[in-house]
Amino acid sequence: MANDPTEIILPLMRALRDDVAQIRNDVGDIKFRLTQVEETQVHLTKRFDRMEERLSRIETRLDLVEA
Repeated sequence: MANDPTEIILPLMRALRDDVAQIRNDVGDIKFRLTQVEETQVHLTKRFDRMEERLSRIETRLDLVEA
């Protein structure tokens, strides 16, 4: 029967399931990439802090700033 609601709904539900599965994969990829960005930011922040400390010590040794 062409008018059977199951024949109409079932393909739509399958397509929806496939779309949701793709969205889940995409979100998983985005989470992974965001985690990588966050880890890189933490690393760069620590590195910047160390450079700032080193520059401060150099300025103090050269009497470029008040101690």
